[in-house]
Amino acid sequence: MVHRCERVFAYRNRCPHTGAPLDWQPGQFLDLTGELIQCALHGALFLPETGECVHGPCLGAHLVPVPTTLEDGWVLIPSALGPRDSPLD
Repeated sequence: MVHRCERVFAYRNRCPHTGAPLDWQPGQFLDLTGELIQCALHGALFLPETGECVHGPCLGAHLVPVPTTLEDGWVLIPSALGPRDSPLD
């Protein structure tokens, strides 16, 4: 999950290229600049706003978005999501 100017973007924690988890440490998804989501396995870079891969072997592919809502300062993820849709899987 990434916050940008009062907006939240959430994606499944899976690289579209290999299916590997994106975080290089638990909950750490951004590159050294703090601007792009980075795959820990092969360094692919993704735009937080769209999930599009802009660098790496999956160029042009997209992360799988997870719907969210903001309510009273909380980020909510629908409980109807199955395990395959979880942002942490």
